Amino acid sequence: MKNIFSIYVFFILFSFASQAQLTIDECHTRAKENYPQIRQYELIERSKEYTLSNVIKGYLPQFQVSARATFQSEVTSIPVSIPNVDIPEIPKTQYQLSTEVSQILWDGGVISSQKKLIAANAEVEKQQLQVDLYAIKARVNQLFFGILLLDTHLAQNKILQDELVRNHSKIVSYIENGIANQTDLDVVKVEQINAKQIMLQLQSTRRAYADMLSYMIGAKLDTDIKLLKPDINNQPFSSSINRYELQWFESQNNIFNLQKKILKTAYMPKFNLFMQGGVGCPALNMFSRNFDAYYIGGIRLSWNFGALYTRKNDLQKIDVNRHLLDIKRETFIYNLQLEITRENQDIKRLREQMQYDDEIIALRKNIKQASEAKFANGTITITDLMSELTRENIAQQTKASHEIELLIAIYNLKYTTND
Repeated sequence: MKNIFSIYVFFILFSFASQAQLTIDECHTRAKENYPQIRQYELIERSKEYTLSNVIKGYLPQFQVSARATFQSEVTSIPVSIPNVDIPEIPKTQYQLSTEVSQILWDGGVISSQKKLIAANAEVEKQQLQVDLYAIKARVNQLFFGILLLDTHLAQNKILQDELVRNHSKIVSYIENGIANQTDLDVVKVEQINAKQIMLQLQSTRRAYADMLSYMIGAKLDTDIKLLKPDINNQPFSSSINRYELQWFESQNNIFNLQKKILKTAYMPKFNLFMQGGVGCPALNMFSRNFDAYYIGGIRLSWNFGALYTRKNDLQKIDVNRHLLDIKRETFIYNLQLEITRENQDIKRLREQMQYDDEIIALRKNIKQASEAKFANGTITITDLMSELTRENIAQQTKASHEIELLIAIYNLKYTTND
């Protein structure tokens, strides 16, 4: 029982710990799932299924009811006169009510091509939706790394305030020993107030960023939640481009191929069985003046060559549209390659700058310590000491900012390539 209880407590603590941490990948997933447009996937699939169902029904027997009443100015007559014999005449007024049932034997591939085109159009819509949803990733990156950057500034602000408190205590002791005066203490207090004002501004901005990120991921971010900073040294990425736009171009190109096949089906022969039945006056016996029932059955061939007149122009239109699509694709890749080049240069520049951050901080720390000793000896003013303290803090903030900026540059490159 002790072991079971220990495991239970462990899982509870682990659950709380995991709830208090949030990674950027989790934000990407939640933001995508929470985005209203994600529901279009289901609607696109349902629309495709309904349209396919309608097209497939073309294989079912087709029913047609027709009725007509006509009067003819002239009818066929037999130009023979036989004494004492009444030669029947075809009535000029005719009536007919009929029902026809037809069943496709071969439609030239029309229905099959339509099914493929419907599926291809649905795929294009899905790929376009993927492109739209992918843009959410960039917005999440901006908010996530914006919060991380603000957190680093808040941490440095806390270090600065602690340093100012330490200097405040020193100045108080210096005043008691006659080394400093009240003005020196006021200078430190001003810096403390400035640091608190900056802290309040940073906290307010962070709350605004956290609220926006909360809205995007559909979950309230607690004030104590920790955003896990990705490891700079563990960010493998490839320079190959895997954007959803390329899949959209490919799916659109597939539609052009199907359109060419559909043009071919337009002038193919079509066979179907048919059965027609009804009543007419006259019916099949043209000389009858009574309403008679009748039926006709057989196989029918239809062959329309009208599509051949426009086939050449239709093919050229498809080729023109394909060339336009190729130009758009080349332009898209061209712009991405420019963006990749710029982002690689940003990553290289930031890595080079970070090599000197620790050295600058160490030198600034030495200078500050020397300034504290000089102030204690009365060789510099408190203003000079505060200036050196500020420069050390700026150097620390610069290093922290460079780390976040490098992560932003890396994730910008990841976004550009969809790595």
